[in-house]
This record gives sequence, structure tokens and C-alpha cells, in this order.
Amino acid sequence: MQLKLKATEEGKDNKKPGRLNPSRIRDHLANERTYLAWMRTGIALLGFGVVIVRLRAFQVPLIPRPGNGWKLGLVFSLVGLITVCLSTSHYFAVRRDIEEDTYEPTDRWVLLFSLAVMILGTGVIYFVFTTSLDPMSPLMPE
Repeated sequence: MQLKLKATEEGKDNKKPGRLNPSRIRDHLANERTYLAWMRTGIALLGFGVVIVRLRAFQVPLIPRPGNGWKLGLVFSLVGLITVCLSTSHYFAVRRDIEEDTYEPTDRWVLLFSLAVMILGTGVIYFVFTTSLDPMSPLMPE
């Protein structure tokens, strides 16, 4: 009887530490949902950058040179690409921490992305208020 009990206890010690966590599956699914939300955000930023650059094709500017809109579109696209890269690495880091049962939330990603969005928002506001409209545009008040 003692041999059987001893073998059972040894079997418990051989398990991975993450397997003892009863909410492990729920934690992995939440991590995946968070990753997908970050991916959607990155794709939206990429798309918004393309839209900013392509708006020039819909309304011909007064000045024939490229202007500054492409720079803002490029920054949006780069932030979108960085978001995709960082969210992927963060997903795998959190996945590893969940498996090892050592996960501790960090504020660094929230602060970094909030700062990036604030800078991009400032760029959009600056761009909107410094770009002159075509006098023939229906958006121009009479």
C-alpha cells in the first residue's frame, strides 16, 4: 500500500508547475484575446497610415510637391508595424509565464502604447490645422 502511495506522490512531482494552475486554460485564452486585440490595433494603424497618404489622390492639393502628409502616414504605418512585433513578442512571453506559473502584469506596454497614440494624435491635430484646403473644396466654409 505504501509503494502505491509513494508512486502517486512521485507522479505529482513530475508534473509541470503550470499544470497545477486550475485557471491555466482561461489564462491562455485571455492572453490570445489580448494578442488578437493588439493585432487589430496594429492593422488599424497601418490602414490609417495608408489612408492618410492616399487622401492626396482624392483631393488634388494646391501645391504640386508631396507635402507633409506622407510623413504622418509613414509614422502611423511604422507604429502599426511596431505594435504587431511587440504584441507578438509579448504574447509569447506571457504564454511562457503562464506555463511556468510566474506571470506578473507589467505597465510598460500600456505606457509605451499610450505615449505612441498621444504623439500620433498630436501629429494628426497638427496636420489637420496646418494643412490648407483647396478654395474650391466643399469642406471650406464660405
